Amino acid sequence: MTDSALVHVAVGMIRHPTDRTVLLASRPRGKVYAGWWEFSGGKLEPGEAVDQALARELHEELGLSVVSAQPGWQISHRYAHAHVQLHFWWVEEWTGNPSPREGQQLCWVRPEGPYPHPLLPATIPALERLRAEAGQGRAHQTAVIL
Repeated sequence: MTDSALVHVAVGMIRHPTDRTVLLASRPRGKVYAGWWEFSGGKLEPGEAVDQALARELHEELGLSVVSAQPGWQISHRYAHAHVQLHFWWVEEWTGNPSPREGQQLCWVRPEGPYPHPLLPATIPALERLRAEAGQGRAHQTAVIL
């Protein structure tokens, strides 16, 4: 796979304002890794900035309008089908209530866990970083799904 095959993805770490949980979503049917859990977001379109892609994707997937988002970090991950560069952004202010517009399930999780299962492989290092930043121990791999 060449560098031109690198797919840039905007990823929203939507943090609840009162309890500091973050929102995960299952991948919809018909997509690669359907049913696996991840942060919401999607591919950047040609010429689109990360913050623009993030706002577009969160509106399409969850019905949210981003009011304020800040860059977090980036993770590169190579799947069998694609090499992705994930641009993680903190989303702490939005309008609307998250709703599954693509048939996915939603779950609010604490940084220390528990987490739903299975987790998309590139989601795991992001959750580990959240857990480390929260100063917590190892998380369990189960969660209550909404």
